[in-house]
Amino acid sequence: MSLTTISVRGAREHNLKGIDIDLPRDALIVITGLSGSGKSSLAFDTIYAEGQRRYVESLSAYARQFLEMMHKPDVEHIDGLSPAISIEQKTTSRNPRSTVATVTEIYDYMRLLWARVGVPYSPATGLPIEAQTVSNMVDRVMALPEGTRAYLLAPVVRGRKGEYRKELAEWQKAGFTRVRIDGEIHQIEDAPALDKKFKHDIEVVVDRLAVRRSKDGQGGIETRLADSFETALRLADGLAYVDLADGVVPGREGEEQAGGNLKGAGIPANRIVFSERFSCPVSGFTIEDIEPRLFSFNAPQGACPVCDGLGEKLLFDPQLVVPNEGLSLKKGAVVPWAKSNPPSPYYMQVLASLANHFGFELETPWEQLAEEHRSAILFGTKGKPVPLTFKDGRKSYTVNKAFEGVIGNLNRRMLQTESAWMREELGKFQTAQPCEACGGARLNEKARAVKVAGTDIAGPVRLSVSDAKRWFLELEDKLGDQQKQIAKAILKEINERLGFLDNVGLDYLNLDRTSGTLSGGESQRIRLASQIGSGLSGVLYVLDEPSIGLHQRDNDRLLETLKRLRDLGNTVIVVEHDEDAIRAADHVVDLGPGAGVHGGEIVAQGTLKQVLKSKNSLTAAYLNGTRAIEVPKKRRKGNGKKITVHGAVANNLKDVTGEIPLGTFTCITGVSGSGKSSFTIDTLYAGAARALNGARVIAGPHQKITGLDHCDKVIEIDQSPIGRTPRSNPATYTGAFTNIRDWFAGLPESQARGYKPGRFSFNVKGGRCEACQGDGLIKIEMHFLPDVYVTCEECGGKRYNRETLEVKFKGRSIADVLDMTIEDAEEFFSAVPPIRDRMHMLNEVGLGYVKVGQQATTLSGGEAQRVKLAKELARRSTGQTLYILDEPTTGFHFEDVRKLLEVLHRLVDQGNSVVVIEHNLDVIKTADWILDLGPDGGVRGGEIVAVGTPEDVVKVERSYTGRYLAGML
Repeated sequence: MSLTTISVRGAREHNLKGIDIDLPRDALIVITGLSGSGKSSLAFDTIYAEGQRRYVESLSAYARQFLEMMHKPDVEHIDGLSPAISIEQKTTSRNPRSTVATVTEIYDYMRLLWARVGVPYSPATGLPIEAQTVSNMVDRVMALPEGTRAYLLAPVVRGRKGEYRKELAEWQKAGFTRVRIDGEIHQIEDAPALDKKFKHDIEVVVDRLAVRRSKDGQGGIETRLADSFETALRLADGLAYVDLADGVVPGREGEEQAGGNLKGAGIPANRIVFSERFSCPVSGFTIEDIEPRLFSFNAPQGACPVCDGLGEKLLFDPQLVVPNEGLSLKKGAVVPWAKSNPPSPYYMQVLASLANHFGFELETPWEQLAEEHRSAILFGTKGKPVPLTFKDGRKSYTVNKAFEGVIGNLNRRMLQTESAWMREELGKFQTAQPCEACGGARLNEKARAVKVAGTDIAGPVRLSVSDAKRWFLELEDKLGDQQKQIAKAILKEINERLGFLDNVGLDYLNLDRTSGTLSGGESQRIRLASQIGSGLSGVLYVLDEPSIGLHQRDNDRLLETLKRLRDLGNTVIVVEHDEDAIRAADHVVDLGPGAGVHGGEIVAQGTLKQVLKSKNSLTAAYLNGTRAIEVPKKRRKGNGKKITVHGAVANNLKDVTGEIPLGTFTCITGVSGSGKSSFTIDTLYAGAARALNGARVIAGPHQKITGLDHCDKVIEIDQSPIGRTPRSNPATYTGAFTNIRDWFAGLPESQARGYKPGRFSFNVKGGRCEACQGDGLIKIEMHFLPDVYVTCEECGGKRYNRETLEVKFKGRSIADVLDMTIEDAEEFFSAVPPIRDRMHMLNEVGLGYVKVGQQATTLSGGEAQRVKLAKELARRSTGQTLYILDEPTTGFHFEDVRKLLEVLHRLVDQGNSVVVIEHNLDVIKTADWILDLGPDGGVRGGEIVAVGTPEDVVKVERSYTGRYLAGML
């Protein structure tokens, strides 16, 4: 029995009502149902948690303490489980050092490839660097001025930890008397004891010499020098240093002031490095050893020294320094100078002096000032003195000096200040811009000097997955026979990984894209690609809506990937609402019938045919067509006004100009990576937020946005969490909790006791239970077992102390109110409009099943987005608001989509404008206006392919959206 099925008995995790179910092994299983019906509770919190827990328990107690252990789910028993791997929606990493190439390990193989078949080139001459012979080294030293005193050193230890007592004794036995340890020269017998926890540099002094050329074959040091070089190279594995005792190496005089050197990445200006391997005889540019770590921007050997391998630096941005170009200097256009309260007279006098000198008015709006005047104010007078007049009481005096510019002034203040607060304030005017030293490549000059087929390692990393795939396939023809043999195995691994990324619909992603900028769906598909690459079988994979953010066109490739994972001999459980995925499944489980307390039961299960016969299943009703989201009878024309984005070029956009008619429901569509977010979020939203909300955000590069004066505010509703701590919940986020606390504080019992609203907060001392500090739970750390959370004995998990809980409204305490579902709370507070209206809005967007005090950390992305939507809907609508939503149907069942569309269309009926980025065809078919970007993703996208009503878009042959939409209308 257990070999062919996974059998679950008595699952009661969260809202599951004692479910018994048998799932076939080695099959593609889709679990579907309304949001909040218990899909994740069954798939992740029960089946995956138990599979992972049993596997981890098979490891030693020592290993277990380093692994995060899942708690034991509330289930009677599960048979037939395999080791489980979950691929969730969490964004891979917020670390700026993590990129698509590093996460997929493609970059590790690339580093190996460049280290083994790369050829170093001199940055000075552009010629390949050859290895040096001893004769070359002698000639280079003899070319120094006569009498130059120098040390010849063998660098035996470079940046490694250890004590090196044994080695020092061996060098002494070999006849050497001196060593230089961490920059200090010592007699070997007097060498200090080294701390093995720190990295050290040790060089053996092989010879001390003064340059003396031979005359008539007599008196020179050439022969002795050659012997010394041979000794040094033998000691230090092919490396030798010649350090001048006084002065710097001729030709490198300007480098002392720069703190060492610029060209040789950290080599002191008095040192010449010799290598039997690679060195440029013209510039002295040397690469000691070409190892994979040289190409790592996370290691000191390879990282660009200016930006520390991040590829960008924080610089003051003129767009943030002068966010509103309609203001004059007098009205405070230069924000950091106008912010001080009261405004600093010094800065106003400086600006008045510049106005006097250059002949412009302080009352002129910034956008009308000449370019040269704006440049002088921001970037200074480039060293030319200007008369600056200052008043000191009644006296005034003038000084002639160069003006540093606003940005120069901010840079100086940032360097000089020791105040963390001031740094944070000034930091608000900075943005990340490409590092000027490495041009964003993240690597130092040495790493960039090594090339394969004439290209450094940063070249292919800048390409998209599909272009990189082509580049590596063509690379084999460009390599020599010996290089081909070395590269064969490495290229196979790189090409396979690029192929997997292509198969899951990520061909448009650039390899150097940082992980933090990926959407949940993209990061999940990256993990999926690496799992297929691992080629395991007999594993249980649990996935959470992998189709999120995928266009219908790319869905088929994803489903093929999931089937391939199943065909390797794995069980694949997918929580999914996508119709194609449900139809492709071997086994479908439909949970419901409602959400939250109304869900947690199996409504239908079996093959697709069996599920479609179910009379109770909402999913079956939508798949059969007995229920459907209707196409509107007529499309809105809008209010005759429009917003136009002119010449947008952010990311992959190709000078796009797009119109959005106001008073309509507009959909921005297109295949994954076509530029929807670049156009809508980075350009339209950021530009509108700057103009309408006074937000300090950077808009993607564009010429201008017209028509914003027809709106009074812009609101973006995305899927980021509503809070990062368990103390945040829907009631606190929407502001309903303030009203609830005020209501309880106004009750006669509270008045008699003198309780204020703060008494009813679980975040501050007073009314909360101090035993658990208002958490309701106490965490017990269990070392190598999972942490145990026990209900607080003092308050019984209610979070408040006994006295606070004695205050009741209709027989319920504040703890009881937090434990109610939102629909119950709406009814409970039916006579209290401020609370009732907020609960009604949460109920309207389909969150009636969520508890009023449910921890924010337990809400899904879609639920968090709906809480935000409810908060915005609860505000009084002006009828001139621009709402921008990014994939609002994430995690939504067909029925949830229908409810959401009712809410969004109602907003438009009130005169507002709603813009959504969306792939869901049910949403797209109800739109009044569509902007379809494409035709493909990445560099092959970034154009507007089709524009107009859904009926217009269907007629455009180039539009992939139009092809899929045709069947819906």
